[in-house]
Amino acid sequence: MNKKIISIIIIILVIIFGVYQGFIKKEKPFFTLTEVYRGIVSQEVSETGTVKKGEEINLSFKAAGRIEKIYVKVGDKIESNTALAKLDTSQLSIQLQEARAALLVAQAQLDKLLAGASAEEIKIAETEVKNSQIALDTTKENLDQAFEDAIISLDDSYLKLYNASNIVESIRQTYFNTTDQESLEVKENEVRIENAVSRAKSYLDIAKDNPEDENIDVAFSEMKKALDTTSKALAIIRETCEAPVYRNTVSSTDKTSLDTQRTNINTALTNITNSQQTISSMKLNMEAAEGQLQKAEDQLALVMAKPQKEDIDLYEAQIKQTQAQINLIENQIEEATIISPTEGQITKTNKEIGEMVQPSETVISFISASPFQIKADIYEEDVVKINVDNSVDIILTAFPDEILKGKVVLIDPAEKLIEGVVYYEVTIDFEETRKGIKPGMTADIVIRTASKENVLIIPEVAIQTKDDKTIVEVFKNGQIEEREIKIGLLGSDDMVEVISGLKEGEEVAIK
Repeated sequence: MNKKIISIIIIILVIIFGVYQGFIKKEKPFFTLTEVYRGIVSQEVSETGTVKKGEEINLSFKAAGRIEKIYVKVGDKIESNTALAKLDTSQLSIQLQEARAALLVAQAQLDKLLAGASAEEIKIAETEVKNSQIALDTTKENLDQAFEDAIISLDDSYLKLYNASNIVESIRQTYFNTTDQESLEVKENEVRIENAVSRAKSYLDIAKDNPEDENIDVAFSEMKKALDTTSKALAIIRETCEAPVYRNTVSSTDKTSLDTQRTNINTALTNITNSQQTISSMKLNMEAAEGQLQKAEDQLALVMAKPQKEDIDLYEAQIKQTQAQINLIENQIEEATIISPTEGQITKTNKEIGEMVQPSETVISFISASPFQIKADIYEEDVVKINVDNSVDIILTAFPDEILKGKVVLIDPAEKLIEGVVYYEVTIDFEETRKGIKPGMTADIVIRTASKENVLIIPEVAIQTKDDKTIVEVFKNGQIEEREIKIGLLGSDDMVEVISGLKEGEEVAIK
């Protein structure tokens, strides 16, 4: 084989290798795997404090209230976790009962929603629709009748206007046919009545030909104006009949006739007003009946429908909200009792039974049995994790190889500003001591704020956030799959409790 052929073969091989490296061969992603296992998750707060001589500890309630009981007196020696005083919690107990009842109701409503409507509930809803339809039909019939009655009332009013107009015309022609002031005044009011009658007649004819709501409403309005105008005109004419010139000229019969016509006109005005009010009331009843029918139809549709996710979420949210309220009240009841954080001796009782007390107002003071305490300033983001009675590991700088035990006995509610940063002073009692401890010694403390045993644990670095979801990448059957999980306690060692979404022994990826 000559050199030229060998060179060509080498070039081809180089090209093939390059294509393989660049396009065919895929780079394997780099990641490590860690196994999901059961263990202990601990949350801790570490800080440096200073040893102090045992000082008087002031205890107070976290909420305002009336003191119901004081269990100790000055000089009493007390053990740790002893009840010292208690607020009246009768109102809180009532609220707790109400909240628990509300929780039962909310749970029952959710159970009922998930179970769906019963045959009886469907039948009741259907009957309600039927009854609502009947009520609407009856109301419509009543409204139609009210409109018919309105036309009759308008006709009657027009007839009374017409009669009054004729009587006035007759009296004017008989007695007031000259050009004196009285005749002119009677003639002027006669014209007013005639115009009012004519206008009322035209709108009445429109309403009778087209008995629609608007036409009848306008006819009512115009008829009331005509009746009012006529009534006033009749009163003026009647007064004119008593003018000195005409008092003995106009007959008593004609005067009585004018009085009668005015009474008839006023009666017609009352009837028209009542008829108008009846129609308005009927219209309101009609709207109410239509609304009731719509409500019944909506209720039937709701009963027949399958549970919606939104409704389920709503009831579940109500249950969570009520449970949170229960937890809050239970916590308030628990905090209504002052508990001794450690053993010691009572030095003061500043309040009496029945007195009102405000939050953070000193109620009882005592001296701890421990000759020494540790004072430490805890950063505001960490102090919220700490509770009285939390256990503490103490390492004194003077004795670096020993870990002494202690516990939190007091968290000062007043803040301290240190170089512009907010801290809170925490007091720690020694549960065990040794010779050689002196005030002023530096102590490294580790406060165990929370701990859970036998829970599923993974490293925090394995957790990702995606679309507001907490996910991990699970290695399964040689493939990586994303999975949503729910996490719990965050440990101080960067380990996290997994509440749901993973099983023990599964492997998750850390990239």
